[in-house]
Amino acid sequence: MIKIEQLQKRFGSKLAVDVEQYTIAQGEMLGLVGNNGAGKTTLFRLILDLLKTDRGHVTIQDIAVEKSEEWKSFTSAFIDDGFLIDYLTPEEYFYFIGKMYGLSKEEVNLRLQPFERFMNGEVTGQKKYIRNFSMGNKQKIGIISAMLSHPQLLILDEPFNFLDPSSQSIIKHLLKRYNEEHQATVIISSHNLNHTVDVCGRIALLENGVIIRDLKNVDNSAEKELEEYFNLRVAEEIADEKGSDNETFLCKEETIRTEEETHEEGTEPEK
Repeated sequence: MIKIEQLQKRFGSKLAVDVEQYTIAQGEMLGLVGNNGAGKTTLFRLILDLLKTDRGHVTIQDIAVEKSEEWKSFTSAFIDDGFLIDYLTPEEYFYFIGKMYGLSKEEVNLRLQPFERFMNGEVTGQKKYIRNFSMGNKQKIGIISAMLSHPQLLILDEPFNFLDPSSQSIIKHLLKRYNEEHQATVIISSHNLNHTVDVCGRIALLENGVIIRDLKNVDNSAEKELEEYFNLRVAEEIADEKGSDNETFLCKEETIRTEEETHEEGTEPEK
């Protein structure tokens, strides 16, 4: 469904994304994991043509994203709350999204029903604008609005952020069921390895904009390898910090010793 070829994006001297070739098939659930600054959100923005590439291209269903907008009719995403129209109520926003896809208010209301437990009585019927909701409820509104049109490609950046444990559990169930019922391609990013391996059958590990591992995840089989990778990275960072601290300490000792020697050489004998 998605083909990425020779894709690069720079911000100044930093190469934020560098993906030589990567393919995501129709119906896959892919989890994108990596530390802060690994390039996850940038890659999503390139796929969605929200950023101009410096090199390479992305196609969705053989449609070059930068040359045509046909792919937008079956694609939906929620990256951050900048996607929301915060001067609308949730209902107004849902109806607006529905209208874009030719859905009546009745159809929108019907499609909102599976999300009732997820909304937990805190989203609709509140008579307030989106901007006045908590970050957790804004996150719910964004996720629901992205799924409302039943897209064949669904992209969610950090969907578990700001959600309480119960809501995290519910959205995992909803995403799995959505993927199975609609045979949709679902791509999520997350810092939470447990949630990602619970949901996704394939995991892409990003480091400095490069996909360094592409893991099949059957019965959470990728979890151990991912934990080993991140634990190793932490151990390396701690070792580097200790090495840096030792170097700083030695430099300070050397400076003090030099100052003492200089002082002794310059001291005149008492008369």
